[in-house]
Amino acid sequence: MKFRLLAGVSAFAAVAGLSACSSGSGGGESAGGGKTAIDVWLMRDSVSSAFQKDFEKGFEAAHPDIDVRIQIQEWDGIGEKVTAALASNDAPDVIETGNTQVAQFAQSGGLRDLSDKVDDLGGDAWLKGLAEPGAWEGKQYGIPYYAANRVVIYRKDLFEKAGVDAAAIKTRDQWVAATKKLNKGSQQGIYLPGQNWYTYAGFVWDEGGDLATESGGTWKGALDSPEALRAMAFYEKLQALGKGPKDSDEAQPPQAEVMAKGQVAQIVSTPGGANVVTQNNPELKGKLGFFPIPGKTADTPGAVFTGGSDLVIPTVSQHHDAAYTFVKELTGDTWQKKLAVAMSYVPNKTTLAGAVADDPGASSMAVGAAVGHATPNTPGWAAVEAKNPIKDYLTAVLTGGDPKREAAEASDAITNAMKSGT
Repeated sequence: MKFRLLAGVSAFAAVAGLSACSSGSGGGESAGGGKTAIDVWLMRDSVSSAFQKDFEKGFEAAHPDIDVRIQIQEWDGIGEKVTAALASNDAPDVIETGNTQVAQFAQSGGLRDLSDKVDDLGGDAWLKGLAEPGAWEGKQYGIPYYAANRVVIYRKDLFEKAGVDAAAIKTRDQWVAATKKLNKGSQQGIYLPGQNWYTYAGFVWDEGGDLATESGGTWKGALDSPEALRAMAFYEKLQALGKGPKDSDEAQPPQAEVMAKGQVAQIVSTPGGANVVTQNNPELKGKLGFFPIPGKTADTPGAVFTGGSDLVIPTVSQHHDAAYTFVKELTGDTWQKKLAVAMSYVPNKTTLAGAVADDPGASSMAVGAAVGHATPNTPGWAAVEAKNPIKDYLTAVLTGGDPKREAAEASDAITNAMKSGT
């Protein structure tokens, strides 16, 4: 899941390809001259080449006894590559991993427990959507690195023409009312593909429900709960205020390309979607705005899935202290502020949201990130996403299926998938 989201994040980062600083993989070498050499795996587009150079220069000036060798990894196939590295005796010293995969890697015993470092790292202010999936069975293995989540991208000109003030949309009811005004003739009030399950999940969390729940160590699908059924009812109402397909997701066809054709007033996307829109239709430059997904009440923004990354230290790393020094620097306030500005990311702490105050897309993300969530924190969730019965459920209901019956079937499918994946 995080891999797919972060592919979208790279679009709004709009940065050039990154260059690796080393081709080796092991972390057990000495750099010579009394230095400790550490190997670090960072993911493609998580940092720009300019930020990487700036950080390396600053880090090695502050820690002249540590030689950092950053290697850029591709998201495609990274899960298998990390699993193999953790099982070897030649793993890197620090690895960036998608936030929702930490549990899977921690279960294998391949990650160092960093619970005793939480206070030192300012963990009381971490974004919940990064910190919670970074923990496993009460221990903290993943240290929040950065976040990205969905917002509403809207056409300023169409809103103005319809007499809609985007800044005044704070609740779901106001959102629906505004979208109805915008849904006229060939113009779609919103383009919401039927299988956009990330958006649906946010509505489930708004209602106080979850995609799956755990009791006594056993996980069960929970789409048939009263909370999830209320979320489905709202999703169905919102989806009907446009012409989005009921049987595909935001990638088929790419929703930003659909918006670029000029007849869509809103989409739900990471802010990078705006760049894709204007790349496909330069006439829309300056006409796109952002606002947080509205919540049930005006005092709380809508819940969102928090995508992003955590940093982990493999157990087999031979340089735990130097690796921790690297993690502390990159996730500390100074570099987090610089990273947020450079990459339009949400910083890892709620206290740093002001760093992106001048970036409309990122600041809208930061509002939602404060109440962000992650998918169920169990290694078995990967099997759910592989089959994704949530998508099938959404399509079934949107095409006339009975919500309760379809939700019960989907919940059973989620339960069975999680059993097979653990």
